Amino acid sequence: MIFYFSGTGNSRYVAEVMAKELHDLAVNICESKPDEISISEIGFCNHGIGFVFPIYSWGVPPIMASFINSLPQNLINTIIKNDIPLWMTATCGDEVGNAHKMFIKLLNNRGLVLKGAWSVIMPNTYVVLPGFDIDSDDVRERKIKEAPGRIRTIADTIKIGKWEINPMLGSMPALKTALIYPLFKKWGIFPSKWKASEKCIGCAQCSKSCPVDNITMSNNKPQWGKNCTSCLACYHVCPMHAIEYGAATRHKGQYKLIQRPEIK
Repeated sequence: MIFYFSGTGNSRYVAEVMAKELHDLAVNICESKPDEISISEIGFCNHGIGFVFPIYSWGVPPIMASFINSLPQNLINTIIKNDIPLWMTATCGDEVGNAHKMFIKLLNNRGLVLKGAWSVIMPNTYVVLPGFDIDSDDVRERKIKEAPGRIRTIADTIKIGKWEINPMLGSMPALKTALIYPLFKKWGIFPSKWKASEKCIGCAQCSKSCPVDNITMSNNKPQWGKNCTSCLACYHVCPMHAIEYGAATRHKGQYKLIQRPEIK
């Protein structure tokens, strides 16, 4: 079983392809309550339990952290009793920093141990902070083209039970995770800053794309609630490029995972 969180589609793609390679099931954590997870299914995992999620400012998305913290104790006991290996794969534009160590700590706090950690480089999607934007066309296409091979390598490693901690850390990982991630949590998630400009045509694609149903339509215009994950799905899906996060997203690009290359 592979639990994943995805906003713009990168992590969903990785989770679904890995599930296909491992003959497993990919489960969206936004559509699955922890206390409803089947204990019988967990007890017979062939390749352990995986967690796939995007890197948020060199850290773990708060929604995935909440999911781990909400796992019921009977599920924790089943994992420990059956010695089920846990692994993670993070999608990132370039690097993960020390996000894997953050995830290890989250699991340790629940009495669980992470056996494997990897990363898959996918196109950049974060455009809210200064200096952050999407990749150029050639870089985006290269990343999408190279992703299946990386996913296959990770899946093959899991199949033979070769557990390793092998994500792309990047330079100064400890510094980035320790300094920038807290700034993101404090200043990077303000639902009230999201607005639709006059270009909005009321198509409701932003509302439909929100993984946590945080956007409602009122008078043919989107309204954001307080339960924002800062995944930017609404921003990237808008066909008119009408979604704005204050002035931070002006003149920034959009990303859509149109191509979903299969592993050959």
